[in-house]
Amino acid sequence: MEKLRRVLSGQDDEEQGLTAQVLDASSLSFNTRLKWFVICFVAGVFFSILGTGLLWLPKGIKLFAVFYTFGNLAALASTCFLMGPVKQLKKMFETTRLLATIIMLLCFVFTLCAALWNKKGLAMLFCILQFLSMTWYSLSYIPYARDAVLKCCSSLLN
Repeated sequence: MEKLRRVLSGQDDEEQGLTAQVLDASSLSFNTRLKWFVICFVAGVFFSILGTGLLWLPKGIKLFAVFYTFGNLAALASTCFLMGPVKQLKKMFETTRLLATIIMLLCFVFTLCAALWNKKGLAMLFCILQFLSMTWYSLSYIPYARDAVLKCCSSLLN
């Protein structure tokens, strides 16, 4: 358990610079990090579900896209409490996740732009792409998960 705490708090054997130590939020206790992770993640899920509920209202596509995007951003930001913001950003932009991260962030921006410019079809398309890119990004943290998904998809297509 102590090893898990050290890794999640960013205190693994790597030396960090002063800026990284300050920005890494290492002053928070493990319990505080865990509580804020849960709060942020639950808020993200709540906003996503709320957005889905608002989809059925008149002009609800705009609200759906905004709440769904903010929900995904909150869920993504929740992991910063576990690892610290600097370590999270470093992991997000590693070569194995770089493309998935860029596509995911672009989908967030494009979803909000399409929703605010009242382009309902584009907003819905970018919400779907946002879901797919967030899923692909999340799978990058599970060893061999992307390979398994690709194998399943290729076997379905053949």
